[in-house]
Amino acid sequence: MSKKKIVFTGGGTVGHVTLNLILIPKFLKDGWEVHYIGDKNGIEHDQITQSGLEVTFHSIATGKLRRYFSWQNMLDVFKVSWGVLQSLVIIAKIRPQALFSKGGFVSVPPVIAAKTLGVPVFVHESDLSMGLANKIAYKFATTMYTTFEQSSGLAKAKHVGAITKVAKDLSTSLNPEISNIQSQFDADKKTLLFIGGSAGAKVFNDFISANPSLTDDFNVINISGDSSLDTLQKGLYRVAYVTDLYQPLMEMADAVITRGGSNTIFELLAMQKLHIIVPLGKEASRGDQLENAAYFEKKGYARQLSESDLTLENLQVELAQLFAQESHYKSKMAATEELQSQDDFYQLLNQEISQKGK
Repeated sequence: MSKKKIVFTGGGTVGHVTLNLILIPKFLKDGWEVHYIGDKNGIEHDQITQSGLEVTFHSIATGKLRRYFSWQNMLDVFKVSWGVLQSLVIIAKIRPQALFSKGGFVSVPPVIAAKTLGVPVFVHESDLSMGLANKIAYKFATTMYTTFEQSSGLAKAKHVGAITKVAKDLSTSLNPEISNIQSQFDADKKTLLFIGGSAGAKVFNDFISANPSLTDDFNVINISGDSSLDTLQKGLYRVAYVTDLYQPLMEMADAVITRGGSNTIFELLAMQKLHIIVPLGKEASRGDQLENAAYFEKKGYARQLSESDLTLENLQVELAQLFAQESHYKSKMAATEELQSQDDFYQLLNQEISQKGK
């Protein structure tokens, strides 16, 4: 019997690759042949290559999808069209049972091609509202899985919650480097962790640099994305990137100050970690983080603070409220039904592919 085959797509940011990297090993373990369609110059190629997984990567032409007028849009229409033709050839040759898309502009041509060839298309949307790429993908999708409950009726949408490790699955073992960091921290002070997604957040980096007195009241950890800021001193640990240290640092934190990306905030929800969301505004994004933050605040999972209001005084007020109502926030997070284990989602996806696949 020939191997079952699946094609993954998604890229442009780490958030559009992470879920794919979670699912791919599960398909490989079950004997599937796995292919990935993306941009050889994109982060998806780097992530797949570095993973060491047995995946065949196919590169296509990509064009950025813009909501505003730009002469570049005209050129990118041709790039997207060429990407669709390339994807048609690739998918016709592979003849997969299904295509799974995590979104990003690189995913549009493979999704269109798969639908054209009669291959079932399964799409995942992380945010409360769809980005432009997934708005297009939804039209071609067999099923779209959503992290957030959707207020508007989307016939092909299925709410599954966040695909994440639940709190009890997360390791609490300390990395040896942690003892060195803890030696610089005051055990009588609460510890804050500032994180802005995979590339850090300049607003947090600048805020910490401009407010050295923050360490008068707190121990501060800053995952910055900027190696020039790396330091370990009394009450302050700044590091550009972490891998093995990530979980131990999270365990050390009494509260996390974060951007509003859905991957990070749902991870904090799974960990039942107190957090304040400082979302990207509409001037720097399509407003999805504002929506995510408002949703989390409404659900009672977190507090939010606008970037324009991020001052030392305002942050201290928000933290005081957060810690004063710690039991409220933790009980709300503990009672959530918006988390789905990675294994459960894999089983759901596998079952739907079996039912709707070729």
